[in-house]
Amino acid sequence: MQHIDTTGAQWFKSSYSGQGGECLEVASNFPGLVPVRDSKDPDAFLLFPADTWQSFVSAVQTGEFGAI
Repeated sequence: MQHIDTTGAQWFKSSYSGQGGECLEVASNFPGLVPVRDSKDPDAFLLFPADTWQSFVSAVQTGEFGAI
């Protein structure tokens, strides 16, 4: 498995995130990859291929998973 260094990651959170510290953050400066982390545990992250992440986001936006 390849090691990905996220030291220079430019993390951002959704404008829908509250101020309670329970936020999903995404880094956008990794071509072809999307690192995703929980703001409460910034040292751990999941890494998705960009097209897979976009498919997930599109499915959420269109309600494919139902109401939350």
